[in-house]
Amino acid sequence: MSSEIYSHIYEQILNQGALDIYTESIFMKKNRPAYKICILCKEEDLQKLINLLILETSTFGVRYHKLERRVIDRKFERINTKYGDIQIKLGYLNNKLIKATPEYEDCKIMAKRENIPLVKVFQEINYLIAEKFF
Repeated sequence: MSSEIYSHIYEQILNQGALDIYTESIFMKKNRPAYKICILCKEEDLQKLINLLILETSTFGVRYHKLERRVIDRKFERINTKYGDIQIKLGYLNNKLIKATPEYEDCKIMAKRENIPLVKVFQEINYLIAEKFF
């Protein structure tokens, strides 16, 4: 399959409800190089994502298996920064705040708007998060 297709497939898969997607470089039978598309999804989305892979890629079949997933409780909050408001994700374990992360898309917008490196925005936001929450 042409590598140009992967970007399109990623977009389609995410639009159809996948929780995450990644590819792995592998070797198939007869030592042929290939890419394995790995999709994490809810059970109710499985069949439509399988159909999408069959229709949109060169595959003749799909292997799948059920995985267990454990997530921590999370909340979202907005904080004010010198660049404007940004959403952060707060992670809780046993009702105790254990991590806080700025939302990537908000940081990316700020970096582009202010014409500064994205890493600088993350550093400054993480400093504010540490001051406010930890």
